[in-house]
Amino acid sequence: MNVVSLFILPIFVVGVVLYGFFHHVDIYESFLKGAKEGIVMTFHIAPAVVAMVFATNLFLHSNFIAWFFQFLNPVFQFLHVPMEILPMALVRPISGTASLAILNSILITYGPDSFMGRLASTLQGCTDTTIYVLALYFGSVHIKKTGHALGVGLFADLVGILASFLLVSVFFGV
Repeated sequence: MNVVSLFILPIFVVGVVLYGFFHHVDIYESFLKGAKEGIVMTFHIAPAVVAMVFATNLFLHSNFIAWFFQFLNPVFQFLHVPMEILPMALVRPISGTASLAILNSILITYGPDSFMGRLASTLQGCTDTTIYVLALYFGSVHIKKTGHALGVGLFADLVGILASFLLVSVFFGV
């Protein structure tokens, strides 16, 4: 399998060159045109990325998360939801990288076969970076009205969080 993976990219490049040759396509000009479009797209996406990174850092470095956890601690203790998973559940819709860092920390601390490891892994797979997707992709094509998409996306994330806790609890016990 490793030998095959070494040849996939060169075979693909040769295939594209041969396709262009037989279809009388100026491959170099097409490549340059695609590179120019890529640079233009980068300049369109860059402001949305900068705004999203700024907003994410502002949110993460505020004391909102600590306050939010203190406020909901009695409810989650009653439901037997481990508090250690809440930062990941809260950050996941905002930042995939931050949620992966939290997942990594949970896996190192508790192990991948623990309840927490399974819950964090399932939560990572059941949810998406909704706010990131809206900020980056909708912002890059200048879609201003994202209210319904945001509501549906965050509702889907909430369902994913609840489903991951329920599934891990049922299949692996608390």
